[in-house]
Amino acid sequence: MKVKGKIVLFLTNGVTGLFYLLLVIMVFFVASSKITGEPPQVMGYQLKTVLSGSMEPGIQTGSIIAVKAYGEQEKFNVDDIVTYKANRHQLVTHRIIEVISQNDQVMYRTKGDANDGPDTALLLPQNIVAEYEGFTIPYVGYMIEFSQSKNGIFLLFFMPGLLLVSQSVYQVARLLIEENKKKHENSLKESPAGESL
Repeated sequence: MKVKGKIVLFLTNGVTGLFYLLLVIMVFFVASSKITGEPPQVMGYQLKTVLSGSMEPGIQTGSIIAVKAYGEQEKFNVDDIVTYKANRHQLVTHRIIEVISQNDQVMYRTKGDANDGPDTALLLPQNIVAEYEGFTIPYVGYMIEFSQSKNGIFLLFFMPGLLLVSQSVYQVARLLIEENKKKHENSLKESPAGESL
């Protein structure tokens, strides 16, 4: 029984720790993007959420990816995966399938791995904001997108408090049960031999 209790306690603490870690990561994402107006950065890499399936199966919908920002003078090659401005409000991450040079001007033809054909417009170097570095975490992007919504922000502040209260209630209940068990064991020890309780 004691071993089982230790296992349950270990699992409970592990799940709680993981939950807190996820909360810290989401709070970091939300706070960083709200303060700077830019995607959060970790050690020089920007973390971006993938909201379409155009690069599946390599990059799944709902993933977060790490991209490295580059200057306009950077040259890219066929098979490089770049993040670029499709318009003022939309970033796209696609693969370069062709490098085109015309009159000292370099342009790129891009395509999503899951798309049937290439993108209709050629990509100008000045619209490229970053290059994909091969790091992706599936599904976490869904949580991050939700955490940036009004409901998500509410839950980010509400859930830690609820978790702390729940954990406190569990700890107090466990202590009360253990205390009652000790009292019962002590009363059995103190009772005269042969006397039934």
